[in-house]
Amino acid sequence: MQTSPDTIQHSIAYQREALIYRLAKPMEKLADACRKVWGDREKLDNVLRKRLRKLPNCKYLYALNADKIQISDNVSHAGILVADFGRERASRPYMLNVSAQTHFVLSQTYISLRAKRPSITAIQTVNSGDGVHLGYIGADFDVRDLPLSGEVFVEPRVWRQVKGDPSIRGGVFYQTRIESELDRNINTALGVIEEIMSAHGVYHVMLHFSSNRAVIWHCDDPFRYHLLDVESLIDLNTCLAFPRRKYPENAVTPREKIPAILDGFRQLRFMDDTLYLRTGTLNIFNGIVGLTFSCDGSHYLSYEEFLDKEHAFWMTSLVPT
Repeated sequence: MQTSPDTIQHSIAYQREALIYRLAKPMEKLADACRKVWGDREKLDNVLRKRLRKLPNCKYLYALNADKIQISDNVSHAGILVADFGRERASRPYMLNVSAQTHFVLSQTYISLRAKRPSITAIQTVNSGDGVHLGYIGADFDVRDLPLSGEVFVEPRVWRQVKGDPSIRGGVFYQTRIESELDRNINTALGVIEEIMSAHGVYHVMLHFSSNRAVIWHCDDPFRYHLLDVESLIDLNTCLAFPRRKYPENAVTPREKIPAILDGFRQLRFMDDTLYLRTGTLNIFNGIVGLTFSCDGSHYLSYEEFLDKEHAFWMTSLVPT
């Protein structure tokens, strides 16, 4: 098995590997049992029903012949469904790359026809005792029913750039920054943000400079965001609305770096009248800074890299190509 996932792609691969490990052996044993009664619809249904107990998370079990036509009913924990007997499944996404040489495969996630939900199908090839290809056993799973591990991928602290709307990028040199109320009071606003992040439990902030607002998340209420309008951002009494909290020991961003990061936002906001910062984001737990500029391009990078960059770098990197 892999080590703990550290990107979303690694997390997907990790979960799929775990599922294959759980399903491969039961599906192989199921194919051996079905081989002995192959071609007899009633007996196949009985074998599938008994073996379904070994696959408690499975939604449907069924058998297909070598032409991928269903030769059993759909067997579920709720009973037998006869409607799909004789159904052609060759065109379904989980059968497109399956052949007699496949042996076992776990499909990519697809949208089911009936429930319209993300689903996965395990396909096991069935051969006769002398190696003749008979068909396949299919096992359908609703993704929400799968026994996925409890591990969540960790956001990588590597620089990522996301290009925005091409129509905005193409017209960037025809626009000019218009001074906002937040711009006119930026030192006060950043002072409030620094205080509530450093000493009052706010761990994530999104500063929308052009639209005069901030969205914040608090350690005591992490599942809901709070919206601060410009009046709240430039009112030093706003600090009194949040109880004093010790700076989290497991924060990646050092407390003493917050002022420099916020000052970096200020400098990027005013660096140019055409290419300028629209939104600045800081999460102290993963130490990532998010930046969205007037050209609609976004950057996500570690606070260390952010503090290392000078204005000249950003001016060069933001020019649309």
